[in-house]
Amino acid sequence: MDRFLDGVFLDNTIRSYLLVGGSILLAVLFKRYLSRYIAGLLYRVIHRVASGVDKKSFVNLVVSPLETFLLMLVIIISLDKLTFPRLFDISLYKLKLHGFIDGVAIIVMIITFNWLLLRIIDFVAMILQHKADLTPDQTDNQLVVFFKDFFKAIVVIMGVLMVLKLAFHYPITNLITALSIGGAAIALATRESLENLIASFIIFFDKPFMVGDLVKVQSITGTVEKIGLRSTRIRTDQKTFVTMPNKQMVDSIMDNLTLRTQRRAFVQLELAIDTPHEAIGQLILRIQQQFQVRNNVVENYTVFLSDIVKDTYLVNVEFFTATIPVADFNALRQDVNLFIIALMKDMKIKLATKEPGVIVMKESASGSN
Repeated sequence: MDRFLDGVFLDNTIRSYLLVGGSILLAVLFKRYLSRYIAGLLYRVIHRVASGVDKKSFVNLVVSPLETFLLMLVIIISLDKLTFPRLFDISLYKLKLHGFIDGVAIIVMIITFNWLLLRIIDFVAMILQHKADLTPDQTDNQLVVFFKDFFKAIVVIMGVLMVLKLAFHYPITNLITALSIGGAAIALATRESLENLIASFIIFFDKPFMVGDLVKVQSITGTVEKIGLRSTRIRTDQKTFVTMPNKQMVDSIMDNLTLRTQRRAFVQLELAIDTPHEAIGQLILRIQQQFQVRNNVVENYTVFLSDIVKDTYLVNVEFFTATIPVADFNALRQDVNLFIIALMKDMKIKLATKEPGVIVMKESASGSN
């Protein structure tokens, strides 16, 4: 038996192949259990620092990349114990097959490790989001989303640099030097992206709006759903999803409708010119009395004869309410309008009607010589 196990095949003994294969088989069979056990240990450490997130959420988030990382780690370490067969030591376009396999293994390890880091960032963001939800201020919620995307971008960039350095043996110091020398050209080429990035920091620290605010910018009106590194996502009142660059959110005149202190309604009545002035005064008084009855909703109001023009009397009706829901505000406006219509009908007051214009065409005579 020992003679068989000591037999050499492709520069390695049968014993070595069996040990490597057994190690990989054990890793495949127990990767789920091992990854869940390690995830449980990590959760115990993290749970002491930040409570409020259940263990199941954490395990489900990190177990998949963790088991992939552990499996790839065992496979690479096990295969490294074998001697690369000289039969396969060939070159492909001046690249040794052994070096190519090593490069692929390094790339896979870096990808799986970065995947695990991204999931950990998601979990940390979930903890911070849970804490941010306990506070009435929405600023910390925005910062969680912003820095979550920011650190994910850093991890991806570092992963790419690690692949260039470890797998392709590219001197990244020269790359960084070249980037610093060509920084002006890169900044010019990516000017809009940098402007949007700077604008995102302005939004977070100046706080002109936050997630959940109803805003109006340019011709877009809607609710802010997310503030990212480059753009702000808005759900419009037509339920469409608009992506607005952060630079435009900062440079444009933006109306934060959520921060208003009152809602305003305005009606202008154009009364017929033959309306008696006593009737106009009585109409104004009756409308004012109606607002006095609604003083629990209407905070301020003005009803007055604003102007006298050639064919009509102009009566302005304006009132303000608290920041009640839009549906309630529209229902109140409708009730006020219906009351005014019924009141004018009861008092036999008519709105001004304008006669259609009559175009008089004159015949033009031309003399002849």
